[in-house]
Amino acid sequence: MVETLWQDLRYGARILARSPGFTVAILVTLALGIGANTAIFSVIHGVLLRPLPYAEGERLVHLEQPVARVELENVGFSPPKIEDYRQRLTRIQGLVEYHSMPFNIVGHGEPQRVQTAVVSSGFFDTLGVRPLLGRTFLPDEEKPGSPPVLILSHAYWQRAYGADPSIVGKTFTMNGRTHTVIGVLPSVPQYPAENDIYMPISACPFRSAEDWTHTRTSRGLTVLGRLAPGVSLEEARAELAMVAAGLHQAHPNDYPSTEGFSASASRLRDRLVARARPTLLLLFATAVFLLLVVCANVANLTLARLARREHELAVRAAVGAGRGRLVRQLLTEHLLLSLLGGLLGLVVAVAGMELLVAFVGRYTSRAVEVSVGAPMLLINLCLSLGTGLVLSLLPALPSRTVFGTGRTQGAGASRVSPRLRGFFIVSQVALSCVLLVGAGLMLRSMARLHRVDPGFDPENVLTARVDLGWDRYREDDKVRAFADQLVPRLEGLPGVEAVGLANDLPLGGKSPWMSTLKVEGQDLLPGQVRPKTDLRSTTGGYFRALGVPLVQGRLFEPGDGPGSAVVVVVNQAFVRAYFPREEPVGRRISFDDGRSWATVVGVVGDVRERGLGEEPPREVYLPFALQPLRDVRMLVRTQGAPMALAPHLRELVHALDSAQPVTDVRPLSSLRHDSLAAPRLVTLLLGFVAVLALVLTCTGLSGVVAFSVSQRVRELGIRLALGAEPSSVLALVLRQGMVLVLAGLVMGTAGALGLSSMMKGLLFGVEPADPVTLVGVVLLLGGTGAVACLIPALRASRVDPAIALRST
Repeated sequence: MVETLWQDLRYGARILARSPGFTVAILVTLALGIGANTAIFSVIHGVLLRPLPYAEGERLVHLEQPVARVELENVGFSPPKIEDYRQRLTRIQGLVEYHSMPFNIVGHGEPQRVQTAVVSSGFFDTLGVRPLLGRTFLPDEEKPGSPPVLILSHAYWQRAYGADPSIVGKTFTMNGRTHTVIGVLPSVPQYPAENDIYMPISACPFRSAEDWTHTRTSRGLTVLGRLAPGVSLEEARAELAMVAAGLHQAHPNDYPSTEGFSASASRLRDRLVARARPTLLLLFATAVFLLLVVCANVANLTLARLARREHELAVRAAVGAGRGRLVRQLLTEHLLLSLLGGLLGLVVAVAGMELLVAFVGRYTSRAVEVSVGAPMLLINLCLSLGTGLVLSLLPALPSRTVFGTGRTQGAGASRVSPRLRGFFIVSQVALSCVLLVGAGLMLRSMARLHRVDPGFDPENVLTARVDLGWDRYREDDKVRAFADQLVPRLEGLPGVEAVGLANDLPLGGKSPWMSTLKVEGQDLLPGQVRPKTDLRSTTGGYFRALGVPLVQGRLFEPGDGPGSAVVVVVNQAFVRAYFPREEPVGRRISFDDGRSWATVVGVVGDVRERGLGEEPPREVYLPFALQPLRDVRMLVRTQGAPMALAPHLRELVHALDSAQPVTDVRPLSSLRHDSLAAPRLVTLLLGFVAVLALVLTCTGLSGVVAFSVSQRVRELGIRLALGAEPSSVLALVLRQGMVLVLAGLVMGTAGALGLSSMMKGLLFGVEPADPVTLVGVVLLLGGTGAVACLIPALRASRVDPAIALRST
């Protein structure tokens, strides 16, 4: 058996070497198809299918507190409520809290801004994560007054300290206190978000404050837990809802029944991949379609090659080779081809993996689990073997008419079924049509996104982030003083046209700062949802630096601050929502249910704060002097290249505070570019696959028509000898190919209409059944199909009848 297999392998290798053009075409096609599928399947396995890298990860749950009246999915929890849950819940155990905020850290090199997770002492025990170095937090380290300690994330440890193995025990200064590093985490996906450093709640100056610790309305904390052994998620949700209802009844002032507070839970695994799942499923469908196109293309090539080998196979059958022996030989050859193509595909997959992982990392932290390893090798092997089996079985189906026929000489039409070859071409055209429609929809969506007016001018604007240290800027007056000194110095730089400060940038990707409000003179009806709006703290120069137009009234002035009447500026979306037929300037709004009021003094243009694909939100701008937030974004509009001012900006900040890090220094235009990165990459991936499928389909179609012509040379020669015009022969061959193309287009269009609805959440300004895209794809695929048929048809029309008759 082994000797026979070895003989088949050697014979198959010799056969493939004799046809280098055929072999190279097959290998390149398989490498692209198997490589793309290996990469995408590996990512899907690592992100969607692989168990969480936490101990008993299926039991981990994420608690949510929706508020129906303001349409919020989760407002978070307060410390007192978390403690109530710990005491009353039995089906969810090990409840821990989490929130994240930036702090400045000094002590080793330049001051740094680090994203810091503030967690319960048992946070890592609940997740089942053991540190790579050192230890995790102890229960006593959560108590007030405990010595502050830190745990570093694996990525931050490598990036900032070069994976220093002696980092445990070193000290850093944060918030005016000395913190000791006690551990380093392993390389696992962080949830709910990526952080540089972890600290216990006692070390956070905000979380340990009295107003946070004992106030039920101080919400915003994320809560994780673990299902008790043998408890289902539905049972845990039922108990959670019952306990939450009891707490809401016991504290009606903190949880008004009119607001619609409730509680639920979901699996941590589902939360981790919720944003990534739709895009990955789309890529999965695309990869499968590409693989089917590749299989159909290679199957047609092997059918054509099988037809040319009929004489050889008939001779082998005549001298005693059985059908099984011949089929096994074909199977060996095709498996050899598929395995070689799979090896090349593995190279393609590894080359594209970094880009694909970076793309998926925009949606989920589980992207760090995807790597080149055993899962990828196994996926590649399965795809190679599966493709080889399919390619071996499909071409072998019609070969029963060849094996053992004894037709060892003479010519004539091949007995390989033309219907089977036609089926593969129709399938290729249909699948290519679906892929081209998907790529076309994304392309039109991207084109519309590029044409969207963001509401501001991103050119020639330098941005930077200065997150003022809490220990030195605890009081609002110190933040105001810093801003009052910084802005005039920046305005004095050569080439500076305007300077603005704000708590966030448009298209920055942060969750919006939102608040409910009350509009004077507009009382709510029973059961009516309380209106809400986005808030932003800015200086008057913010609008000039961004190029946001003043529509009505005025902007903020130096006198708009403490001790003066509270004023706000609103955008046009706010006016349309709350003052559609009224004069907005002079109207008053309240954020504390009427206890204090702010007067609208100006209206500015709309800005697409959350993304180019989202409508501008209703927005209220507060004077920075009245609401001085420590996390400051600077915007400097310049006459020339904005990055030329970056060194001067850093110097001015360090002149005011040498321990203050300046981060995220970049042009505002890069934010617009980055906001389109995800849809741009999806468009490129779909476009690449669709173009590849189109090329394979056209080459396959041209090959099938050419093969058909070669099998009908005698017939075509007789037609021409009897007086048929070359144009009629041309039309005959064209008609044969275009029938296949049209059949594929009908099936493909129907499939595209049915499957394009999967893309609805990825499109902007384009409907899934966009007629322009559908017509364009039909014309493109039909035109390229006609060209593919035209080349062999022209050759058929130029056949010399005398030569054709003598050759047969």
